[in-house]
Amino acid sequence: MTSPGSVLGAGGKPFRNMSIAQSPRVKTSGSSPVSASTRRTMSGRYVSISRDEHDASIELNGDVSSDFPYTVHIPPTPDHQPMASANTPRGIASDPVLSGKAELQYVSSTMFTGGFNAVTRGHVMEKISDHDESSHPQMAGFRSNICQIVGCDGNVIRDERGEETLPCECAFKICRDCHLDTIAASGRCPGCKEEYKNDDERNEDDMSEHVEDRRALPPPNAHADASSKMERRLSLLKSTKPPLLLSQQHQTDGDSFDHARWLYETKGTYGYGNAVWPKDESYMGGDSGGNGIGAPPPSFSEKARRPLSRKLHVPAGIISPYRFLALLRLVVLGFFLYWRVTNPNRDAMWLWGMSVVCEIWFAFSWILDQLPKLGPVNRQTDLQVLKDKFERASPDNPRGCSDLPGVDVFVSTADPEKEPPLVTANTVLSILAAEYPLEKLACYLSDDGGALLSFEALAEAASFARVWVPFCRKHNIEPRNPESYFVSRGDPTKGKVRADFVKDRRRLKREYDEFKVRINGLSDSIRRRSDAYNAHEEIRAKRNQIETGADPSNPLNVAKATWMADGSHWPGTWVIPAKEHSRGDHPGIIQVMLAPPSPEPLLGGPADDENLIDTGDIDMRLPMLVYVSREKRPGYDHNKKAGAMNALVRTSAIMSNGPFILNLDCDHYIYNSMAMREAMCFMMDRGGDRICYVQFPQRFEGVDPSDRYANRNTVFFDVNMRALDGLQGPMYVGTGCVFRRIALYGFDPPRPPKQHTCWGFCCGGQKKMGKKNVSKKKREIEVTVVTGASSDDDETEARGLLPKQYGNSMAFVASIPVAEFAGRPITDQGVPNGRPAGSLTVPREPLDAATVAEAINVISCFFEDKTEWGQRVGWIYGSVTEDVVTGFRMHNRGWRSIYCVTKRDAFRGTAPINLTDRLHQVLRWATGSVEIFFSRNNAIFANSQMKLLQRVAYLNVGVYPFTSIFLIVYCFLPALSLFSGQFIVASLNVTFLVYLLVISVTLCLLALLEVKWSGITLEEWWRNEQFWVIGGTSAHLAAVFQGLLKVVAGVDISFTLTSKSGGDDENDEFADLYAVKWSALLITPITIMLVNLIAIAVAVSRTLYSAIPQWSKLVGGVFFSIWVLTHLYPFAKGLMGRRGRTPTIVFVWSGLLAIVISLLWVTISPPAESTGLGGSGFQFP
Repeated sequence: MTSPGSVLGAGGKPFRNMSIAQSPRVKTSGSSPVSASTRRTMSGRYVSISRDEHDASIELNGDVSSDFPYTVHIPPTPDHQPMASANTPRGIASDPVLSGKAELQYVSSTMFTGGFNAVTRGHVMEKISDHDESSHPQMAGFRSNICQIVGCDGNVIRDERGEETLPCECAFKICRDCHLDTIAASGRCPGCKEEYKNDDERNEDDMSEHVEDRRALPPPNAHADASSKMERRLSLLKSTKPPLLLSQQHQTDGDSFDHARWLYETKGTYGYGNAVWPKDESYMGGDSGGNGIGAPPPSFSEKARRPLSRKLHVPAGIISPYRFLALLRLVVLGFFLYWRVTNPNRDAMWLWGMSVVCEIWFAFSWILDQLPKLGPVNRQTDLQVLKDKFERASPDNPRGCSDLPGVDVFVSTADPEKEPPLVTANTVLSILAAEYPLEKLACYLSDDGGALLSFEALAEAASFARVWVPFCRKHNIEPRNPESYFVSRGDPTKGKVRADFVKDRRRLKREYDEFKVRINGLSDSIRRRSDAYNAHEEIRAKRNQIETGADPSNPLNVAKATWMADGSHWPGTWVIPAKEHSRGDHPGIIQVMLAPPSPEPLLGGPADDENLIDTGDIDMRLPMLVYVSREKRPGYDHNKKAGAMNALVRTSAIMSNGPFILNLDCDHYIYNSMAMREAMCFMMDRGGDRICYVQFPQRFEGVDPSDRYANRNTVFFDVNMRALDGLQGPMYVGTGCVFRRIALYGFDPPRPPKQHTCWGFCCGGQKKMGKKNVSKKKREIEVTVVTGASSDDDETEARGLLPKQYGNSMAFVASIPVAEFAGRPITDQGVPNGRPAGSLTVPREPLDAATVAEAINVISCFFEDKTEWGQRVGWIYGSVTEDVVTGFRMHNRGWRSIYCVTKRDAFRGTAPINLTDRLHQVLRWATGSVEIFFSRNNAIFANSQMKLLQRVAYLNVGVYPFTSIFLIVYCFLPALSLFSGQFIVASLNVTFLVYLLVISVTLCLLALLEVKWSGITLEEWWRNEQFWVIGGTSAHLAAVFQGLLKVVAGVDISFTLTSKSGGDDENDEFADLYAVKWSALLITPITIMLVNLIAIAVAVSRTLYSAIPQWSKLVGGVFFSIWVLTHLYPFAKGLMGRRGRTPTIVFVWSGLLAIVISLLWVTISPPAESTGLGGSGFQFP
C-alpha cells in the first residue's frame, strides 16, 4: 500500500478519482487465514489469489509478491487533504473521533465503481463540512460513546442502567481506565484542565474496589472493544451461548454473576440496602390477597412467553361442507366420465371423442387445483407482544434498545423509461419512513440499467426524505408513499391530534410538488447538461487540433458522453451508448446515498429556515440508502432480475448483513408501515427458525371498479394462497416477501421435517436417496460449521467448500454465521435454537472504504463463475418465473413459509389494466410455468421432504398452461356441433342432464363457500372465471408453443405490440383501459367468438327452414355457444374500446378466419339430409 502522500498529484493536490485496485479473483478479509495462495498487503489485509494465478506467478518470477499487479490506495478525506500528511498535526491525525468522522464522510459522499480487470475507484461526489455536522442527521451523535483521550477508543463510563456518566461538568467523555489513570496522575480533567468538582469524586482505590459492585448489569457492549472491526460492523457477538441460569452462575467466577437476574429468579426485592425474600409467596411479606404491598410478585416472563402469532382455522361449519362438496363433486365427475366413455355418439364419433378427452383433462386439472384447498388457515399477529419482548427494558436489555434483527430492503428497477423514476422514488420514501428501528433498516436500489436518471432521482428522494420521514413520524401518516397520501380521498385530519398538522401538511404538499417537478425534469436536465459539456469538449478538441497542426478536415473523435452534475463522466449507461457505457457493458457502481445512522437518537428543532416543520421531539435520523448497479460485460449471462437480486444479496451481506430481506418491485410500496413488524412476529416466534419467508398478498391500485380483466387476482391471493398456508406454505410470487437470508444461501432448516416415505416409495424417491448421500453429507457439514457445532475435520472440509459455493470473498463467507445467529428467535421455553436476549442491541460500526470496495468486488460480472449462485444459492436461474422456482427449492429442502394477510394492506402496487398488456403479463407467467414443467424443478422430481399436497400445488403450476389446448378445442366444439347438426351426446337424455346439473350446482356451492371463508366477492370469483377462459384461449396457448420452442429448439419468440389506438384522454384515470393495442394474442379469442356467432346464426336458420327440425341438438349447441361467449364478454368489450374505436385489422383478421373456417366446413361436410346448407329449400347466398 502506498502512503497517502504518494497519491498526490503535482503541487501536492490530490487526484479526484482515487483507486482501490483489486484482482479479478481477489477475496479480501480482515481475518482470513494465511495460506500458500494468500498475500499480505502493506495495509495488513490478506488477499487470496486463484490457484492458476498463483502457479503462473511462481513459474515466472518465483514469488507471488514480486510481480503482483494490484495495489491498494487509501483515498483522501472529503476535504481533499491526505489523511496523515506531514503538515497534519499529530493530535488530529491520531484522534479516532476525527478519523472515524472523516471515514464516514468519505463513504457517504463517494461513488465507488469497479469490476472485472478494472480498478475500484472512489469518486468524491460532495463534502459535508464541519460546521454542518450538527445538522446532518446521519452524522450527529457519531461515535459519541468513544473516549476522547488521544489514542484510546474505549467506551465511556456507564452507570448500572447503561447510561453514560461524565465525571466532569465540562462533559468531557472518558473511559473508565483513562479516568483512573487521570486521577492517579494529576486529578485534573483532560478537557477543561480543572480538578474534578462533582460530588461523586473518588480516588483510585475506591474506584477500583467498588467499580464491579456498582454495576448490577454489564452494558451490552462491554466487550465490544476486544472485537475486531469486521465483527463489530457485522454485529458479531463474542459469545453465542444462552445466558446462564442461577444455578450455573453460582458455579462460575464472580464477574459473571448477574445481580438483577438473581433478584428476578429468586423473587427477591430491594429493601433498605439489602434483598428481602418474600414470605409465603407474597410480596414484601404482606397478605397475598392484597393489590399493593403483599400482593403476589409480578410475573416478569408472562408477556415474554405469550405467542407472537396464532393460527386460526376456518370454522367447521364452513370447511366441513366445503370438503364434503368437493368429495361429492369428485365422485360425480368419476361416474359422469365413466358414463360418457361407455355411451358414445355413434353418429359423430369424432365430436364425441374430442369432447371426452377434453372433459377428462378438465377433471384432472380441477383435481390438481382443488386438493390443496381443503385445509385453509388464517393467521393473526400481536404487535404489542413483539414490542414488549424486543423493545422494552429488561434485565438483558436495561436501556430498552431494540433487539429486533436487521432487515435489508431490495428495490429493483431496470429501465427508467418503462418504470418512471417518480414511482421508484415514492417506493423508496415509503421504505425509509417505515415503522422499524432505523438503525436496523437498510434500503438498496438495484438499477440494472445503470442509468444516470435513476441515480439522480434516488439522490433527490434522499434529499426529500429529510423532511418527509420526520413528518410521517410526527403525525403517524398512513400511507407513507407521498403520491398516494396526497391524492387519497377522505378527511386528512381524521385521527390527527397535533394542532400544527394542517400547517405541516400544507408545507409538505408544496415541497412534494416541487420535488415532482424536479424528478420529472431530470431527463431534460441531464440531456441539456450533457449537450453543453459535449459541445465544450468538441471546442477543446478542435482547438487542440489547430494547435497541433493536424488536418482540420479530419473528423473529431469526441464521445457523446453523459455527464454528472459535478462535471464528470457518468460511469454507467450513457444516453448515446458507447463502449463500456451501454446497458450490457458498464462497470459496477455503488453509492451510499444515506450513511448508516448514529446509534443515539437525534432530535430536530423548531420550524425555521433550516427546518421546514417543527421537529423538536422527532428523531431525525434516516435509514441507510444505497444505490447499486452491478457490472455488466459482453459475453456474460447476467440472468436478468434473478442475477440482479443475487448481486444485492452479496452487497448487502458485506455492507449491512441484515438477517432478513424484503424484496419489492419498484412499483410496489409499503402501504402499512408496520408490515415488517408483522413479518417479525412469525420469524421471531417459537418455531420461526424453520420459516424461510413470509409472503404478503399483492394488492393493486388504479384498477377499474369492475376489474374487467381480474387484475386484482383475488381468487389466487385470498383463496389458493390461504389454502397453501395450511400445508407447507404459500408460493413466492416475486414481490412483497420477507426472506430469511440463511435460507437463500441454500442451507437446510435447523430441524428437518419428517420424510414422506410413502410418496417417496411410490415415486422412486427411496432409490435416489442413496445417490444423494454424499452431497447431503456435505451440506450437513456446512450447516454445522455455520452454527458453530462442528468438529475440526468438518470445519476444515467446509472451509474448502464454501468459496466454491459462494465465491472468492472471505468477507461474505464470514457474514454467513453472523446472519444465521442474528436471525434466531430469543432463547425461551420451547425455543431449542435461540439466541440470548439483548444480543442485538450493540450498535454497528459505520462503513469504511474497504467494505465498499469489497462490495464492488462481489457485484462484478465474473464473481459467480464456478459457484452455486443461481443453481442452489440465491434466486434460481433458468426460468422467466424465477420467483416460483426459488420458493420451490426452499420448500423442497424442508423449509416452511407463511402467508400474512394484514388488516391494513401491507403493500400496494400497480397492475396493467389494458387488455393487451394484461395478456402479455399472463404470457410471461405461463411461459415460465412451461419452462418449469420441462426442467428439473418439476414437482414430480421433488424429494420426500415436500408434503404431498404441496407437491400437487407445484405440479399444477407447471401443468395449467397445457389446459389451453383442450380449452380451445372445447370452445370450438359448440360451433362444430351447430355446423354439423350433431352434438357431443347422442341425445339430451335425463342421465346427461342430471349429471350436468349436479356438477354445475356443486361448483356453484363450492364457490359460495370459498367466498365465505376467503372474504372475496362473487363478482371477483366470476371475473376470475371469465379471464381464465380469456387467458387460456390466448396467452396460455402462445406460452405452450413458445416454451416448447425454447426448450426443444432453443428459439426464443416474443410477442410485441405493433399498433396502438385509443386511450388518448389524459383526464380519465382509466384511459388505458379503453386503449386497443394489436397483438397476435388477440387472434384466437376473436376467431372463437366470430365462429360461434356465425354457427348460431347458421344453426337457427337451418332449423327454422328444415322439414324436420331437431330442436334438442340446436338447444344443446346454442347453450354451450352462449356459455363460451359469456366468458369472452369482457374480451369483446375491451376490443370495442371507447366509442367503438377498434383497429380495422382486428375485424379483418378475425372476419377472414371465421368466414374461411365456416365456408370450408359447410362445403366439405354438408348436413346429410340436404344438399345445401340449410336443408331443402334453403341455399347459402
